[in-house]
Amino acid sequence: MTGFGGRVLVTGGAGFIGSHLCRRLLAEGYGVLCVDDFSTGARSNVEPLLANPRFELLEHDVARPLHVDVDTIYNLACPASPPQYQKDPIQTMKTSVLGAFNMLGLAKRLGVPILQTSTSEVYGDPLQHPQMEAYWGNVNPIGLRSCYDEGKRCAETIFFDYHREHGVQIKVVRLFNTFGPRMLIDDGRVVSNFVIQALQNLPITIYGDGSQTRSFCYVDDTLEGIVRMMATGPDVTGPVNIGNPQEFTVLELAQKVIAMTGSASEIRHFPLPSDDPTRRKPDISQAAALLDWAPKVPLAEGLGQTIDYFETLLARQGLVTAPRKVRSAG
Repeated sequence: MTGFGGRVLVTGGAGFIGSHLCRRLLAEGYGVLCVDDFSTGARSNVEPLLANPRFELLEHDVARPLHVDVDTIYNLACPASPPQYQKDPIQTMKTSVLGAFNMLGLAKRLGVPILQTSTSEVYGDPLQHPQMEAYWGNVNPIGLRSCYDEGKRCAETIFFDYHREHGVQIKVVRLFNTFGPRMLIDDGRVVSNFVIQALQNLPITIYGDGSQTRSFCYVDDTLEGIVRMMATGPDVTGPVNIGNPQEFTVLELAQKVIAMTGSASEIRHFPLPSDDPTRRKPDISQAAALLDWAPKVPLAEGLGQTIDYFETLLARQGLVTAPRKVRSAG
């Protein structure tokens, strides 16, 4: 960044991770221009920030060019869960690819650094475990998930081509299963699904036998990695994995959520979706070496914060009755 008081553009800034990033940057003294088309972002995530004179909210689709003056760009705009990005796969691809072109064009014109939040989905259903940044992945280019997987892979290509051809200062991070407060209630990802189902004593839906693994990274840890990546020198481009290397099966996650909520939910199994990765775990050696970064929040602690958030949200909507403060399971 350019230092205290600079103006930062956050695309997808009303989304789950983006809204947390906007709050953090404001707390550190930066001016923040939050851009979102609200296809998956929520105004409620950033409404409390509108009273801050250093915060500006602009409704805009990054698939269209944007002409603003900023000192730094964080490009987070894109639906991030399978139900969201499969709802309009063509628009998902446009957001990733045209959004990358437009934000890189802006960074080039302004001569400012730009960070791309890529994803562990670029590894597909990996044949290498854990996944290192040098691994090229095992992705189905024509499957139901390819609008997101290949869109993010293409965005990485565009970023590095702009870096090589135009000298744009780029940063690319690959995020692994971030979770925490301000996920959408209909987000569709495994943590939010399980928590919402458990809080309402609904059946916990597991696709497959639950032996597939994921590595869950609490949002505060993810943010720390993102911000540290942006603070590196121009020679550090990435991609760098940002995730928690502690691996859990989906069934273990479900059991932990049930225990922490004191839920009466039963587990029900459904067929595994196509191209669903069987194992997912980041190698974070580069993040440790380049950013001096490692996740600090244990899964149980992060789940406790997430459960508290959704319990309050569901109570406001009359979808749960009295709060059950059970938690622990750590």
